[in-house]
Amino acid sequence: MARKPNAAFMKPVQPDDTLAAVVGSKAMPRTELTKKLWAYIRKNGLQDKKNKRNINADDALKAVFGGKKVVSMFEMTKLVSKHVK
Repeated sequence: MARKPNAAFMKPVQPDDTLAAVVGSKAMPRTELTKKLWAYIRKNGLQDKKNKRNINADDALKAVFGGKKVVSMFEMTKLVSKHVK
């Protein structure tokens, strides 16, 4: 039997201006938001080479991460959720 996707997870969220600088300003489901965030991280080579669980923030991401220069993947999710409505 196919699992139904979690409705709350698929509900579009609205990125604030800080996050919009990275993923764009239109509302999208969290899954899409995470994909865009990772695409940005990869495109700009921001994943730490030694410790792949860490993201080295550039200026745009540092704003999203509350000024932190390095965050773990797990921390990233929590910090990003502060920037969506």
